[in-house]
Amino acid sequence: MFKLNENQLALEAAVMEPPNWVGQNGYAEVADNVHGALEVLDKNEDFFKMTLAVMVTPE
Repeated sequence: MFKLNENQLALEAAVMEPPNWVGQNGYAEVADNVHGALEVLDKNEDFFKMTLAVMVTPE
């Protein structure tokens, strides 16, 4: 679980770089759209963690 979370954080950091660059180079609307989509992933993070915890919990 720890490694999955670590991978998710690394992917988030990598995915945030292009929209940040785009926004800094005059395409704020495009950057805002990407950030909006990424917010959905962020909001669902806890749900996925709980789902994984339930799936991994030994019976």
